[in-house]
Amino acid sequence: MVYDVIIVGAGPAGIFTALELVRNNSEKKILLVEKGRSIDKRYCPKEKTKKCVSCKPYCHITTGFSGAGAFSDGKLSLSYEVGGDLPELIGNEFVQEYIDYTDKIYIEYGADTKIEGIGNNEEIKEIRRKSIEAGLKLVDCPIRHLGTEKAQEIYYSIQKTLIEKGVDVIFEHGVKDIIIEDGVIKGIDVEDLRSSEKKVFEGEKVIVSTGRKGADWLKSMCIKHDIDHQASTVDIGVRVEVRNEVMERVNNVLYESKLIGYPEPFRNKVRTFCQNPGGFVSQENYDNDLAVVNGHSYKEKKSNNTNLAILSSHNFSEPFNRPIEYGKKVAELVNMLGDGKILAQRYGDILDGKRTWQHELTQSNLKPTLPDVVAGDITSAIPYRTMLNILNFIKAMNTVVPGFASRETLLYGPEIKFYSNKIKITENFETNIKGLHCLGDSSGWTRGLMMASVMGVLMGRKIIEESENR
Repeated sequence: MVYDVIIVGAGPAGIFTALELVRNNSEKKILLVEKGRSIDKRYCPKEKTKKCVSCKPYCHITTGFSGAGAFSDGKLSLSYEVGGDLPELIGNEFVQEYIDYTDKIYIEYGADTKIEGIGNNEEIKEIRRKSIEAGLKLVDCPIRHLGTEKAQEIYYSIQKTLIEKGVDVIFEHGVKDIIIEDGVIKGIDVEDLRSSEKKVFEGEKVIVSTGRKGADWLKSMCIKHDIDHQASTVDIGVRVEVRNEVMERVNNVLYESKLIGYPEPFRNKVRTFCQNPGGFVSQENYDNDLAVVNGHSYKEKKSNNTNLAILSSHNFSEPFNRPIEYGKKVAELVNMLGDGKILAQRYGDILDGKRTWQHELTQSNLKPTLPDVVAGDITSAIPYRTMLNILNFIKAMNTVVPGFASRETLLYGPEIKFYSNKIKITENFETNIKGLHCLGDSSGWTRGLMMASVMGVLMGRKIIEESENR
């Protein structure tokens, strides 16, 4: 029960830490602890039931080997400008070097070699010109699209590699606490979620990479053990769905349009995120029964619609500085109006000051891709500041993408990103607790598959270098 390296959470950051170690023939004894199931045993019943059945003790879309990445649209952003604040910690060029390196690993495991969003220079210039006219910034970012089903195949192959190379991977085990003595990490307290058996694993290094799903748990550990952290930004928004015909030009030229704006009157940062051409709106459930909206995009299966998130960023200082709790409260209000399900409202109904009724969803060109969505009034739950930011951003988007602000455009809520807690770490990703490292989206330093994977690769490299220097 004693290990050299203990990794908590089998999301991309944790996976790629272990993978980099075994790829370099490290002799470290590695334990990877995951709350959910192995990727080959993860299954969402909604595929058959057409409605969320609130799986217990966890949602299979957000929990299990590879985390939410296995059920996401599987996009790898290939630019250091996209994916969080890691470049601020270790430098732009260094991060870009390891994005390129990590990308090659994904290709080795079967990722599509095609890169979206490159070439088509004249078309991109025109989209940028329209963005400038709308007061928006177009961020250039090449995209490698894995696809939801292909992402699962890739991560399954990585899972097999880790197990074959001797990494001890235990599934359906929840970490209840971390063990610290005199400012030094000693191990973790774990519970088998099937038998309730309690276990203790000792380790020289403990690496926490619990993803957005585990951000709240990590914050509770920070408070309990005096791990240095600070409140960061909370992103609150909606997932917008339109017909493919509306987004056709942008989809063909860029695949994903990453646009940033600071709309009047509040000038908060508002951005697009996770665009899914021909995709499907999906639901994710968190441990506290929060239902949040997301989007998937498959390589083969396609819908008639494109969906993307529009997120408004908010910062708090004093007397309130708990952005995760704020985001939860917003989500709870939206869920309450939707009776525990995802709520949707047409853009035109918002402008008219009325709710959307269920029968009205069948009268449009646009048919919702989320089968159990509930029509209603998201403006009764999402704060005024956030809602106005989103509506003014949609209006600006219509300059770039004519038809985006049509009356039938559908807004699903809530879409909230729970990475608001930011851990204070060194360039070696170490906290103020010796031997305790934090990676990925739960650390507050990354947002998305590629940057979390890069952080894992770098963590593996740092462990190897540390061993060689001893």
